[in-house]
Amino acid sequence: MSVQNRIVLVTGGSRGLGRNAALALAADGADVILTYRSQADAAHQVVADVQALGRRAAALPLDMASSASFGDFAGRVRDTLQGWGASHLQGLLNNAGEGLYAPIAETTPDQFDLLVAVHLKGPYFLTQALLPLIADGGRILNVSSGLARFSLPGSSAYAMMKGGVEVFTRYLAKELGERGISANTLAPGAIETDFGGGRVRDNAQTNAMVASITALGRAGQPDDIGPVAAMLLSPGTGWINAQRVEASGGMFV
Repeated sequence: MSVQNRIVLVTGGSRGLGRNAALALAADGADVILTYRSQADAAHQVVADVQALGRRAAALPLDMASSASFGDFAGRVRDTLQGWGASHLQGLLNNAGEGLYAPIAETTPDQFDLLVAVHLKGPYFLTQALLPLIADGGRILNVSSGLARFSLPGSSAYAMMKGGVEVFTRYLAKELGERGISANTLAPGAIETDFGGGRVRDNAQTNAMVASITALGRAGQPDDIGPVAAMLLSPGTGWINAQRVEASGGMFV
């Protein structure tokens, strides 16, 4: 993968970990195409922030729950690349998602189906749609969760989706190996963002619980995750493949 003119697509790049990853990628020398579902103003602010770092950026709308739209979306990505004088992405970060905190006894079929659409079907078929646009020797990074390793009540459905993402990643690595494309999983621990309604950030009791079970003694910050994503998508990490990298500060070690 060429160090020059790297272009990485980040889903869910308007806020939280996606925003931080986009900025970390720009700081590492990559141009960024980011997606957003509804927060257009926030997404365009990230574009401006990336441009302030001297890199190119574009924001495209995308609903991860609408897999029927992915063919058209891939066309918009192709148009963006061509506008930059490029033909391929060098990296894809499947980050977009939403949380659910509900006991098994209270989780509804509609809630479960939405998680499947956003966290399993979405990344699977979006990656499929974008495969022709990912350069040989490129990188795919899928975001999982520490909850796929340890169990906290109320997170069963969400954690199941992330377990599926980790299996999907291993199959990507196996099937795309002949193209030199590596695929890995990044599993953040509990991070202080607005994800899941800001539960870790805004609930003092939850935040304190997280700190008490984390070796580094605090909940994570977005700045703890973005640079890890940028590293795993960088040119020098091609021999890291089919791996699950947890960035949790040492939760439940």
